[in-house]
Amino acid sequence: MTFLAQTAPMLLFSGNSNRHLAEQIAGYLGVQLGDCEVGRFPDGEVRIKLKADVRGADVFLIQSTCAPVNDHLMELLILADACRRASAGRITAVVPYFGYSRQDRKDEGRVPISAKLTANLLEAAGIDRLVTIDLHAAQIQGFFDIPVDHLFASKVFIKYIKQLALPDLVIASPDVGGMKMAWGYVKRLDSALLAVIEKRRLSGEDVEVGFVIGDVKDKNVVLVDDIISTGGSVAKAATLLREKGARKVFVMASHAVFCGRAVEKLRDAPLSEIIVTDTIPVTSNIERLRVLSVAELLGEAVHRIHTNKSVSTLFQG
Repeated sequence: MTFLAQTAPMLLFSGNSNRHLAEQIAGYLGVQLGDCEVGRFPDGEVRIKLKADVRGADVFLIQSTCAPVNDHLMELLILADACRRASAGRITAVVPYFGYSRQDRKDEGRVPISAKLTANLLEAAGIDRLVTIDLHAAQIQGFFDIPVDHLFASKVFIKYIKQLALPDLVIASPDVGGMKMAWGYVKRLDSALLAVIEKRRLSGEDVEVGFVIGDVKDKNVVLVDDIISTGGSVAKAATLLREKGARKVFVMASHAVFCGRAVEKLRDAPLSEIIVTDTIPVTSNIERLRVLSVAELLGEAVHRIHTNKSVSTLFQG
């Protein structure tokens, strides 16, 4: 168990995955990012050099494990190892997007559980605590033997939905598995209704949508999901909703992975707006795309952890 002195200084360091978000978090907290080099040796191996004294400090490492996933994961692991070997008092990994989270179980023979392996690697590197947003499967928290603060982007999204002031609002899940998330939005929005789309995954790239459970005719529908990866689910769900008479269709997703032909599919989809957060840097030029920041949410979590205050109020949307 790590015991941290009340007077331990707070230090924030960032890898290369999402430097802009790290700077925003530091700005919210009124501090500067810690000085460190995160580069490469000539052969491509990760090179880390801390330029700040971390002895006894409360260290926060801000790094999404987004593409290139393996590079950014190794940066985080080596940052943690450097801090541990430099006698940091406590090391908290702030991982806005947790990569490998979709490989959370054995759904067929002879496949790994990569999310569990990633958890093991983080703990072995010296991480004492994890802060993340919208894990693909909430049970991944149980893969860790350290405290995990699982925050929800719904806190940011619901505020934006209220600003839109959409009449005849329906919150829709693109599949049965996301119904619990969608219901969480419905409970926090007055007069919103719930709809669910029946979906079957044919492969990692292709899905097939069947029917809509719920009334969407002449309604403004907001699809909510944790990840937009290839864009196939969202595009087909939006098309189906419009065919069923939806007035407008919006989509909100915490993590803009945007791989493969996602940008093309989203551009062609009948969506009024695509709303994501900055857990992953968004470089794609898509019309109707809006990026909301989670810097304040993560910054407040860091502040509460550092000052030994409750983080549980941040779990609520």
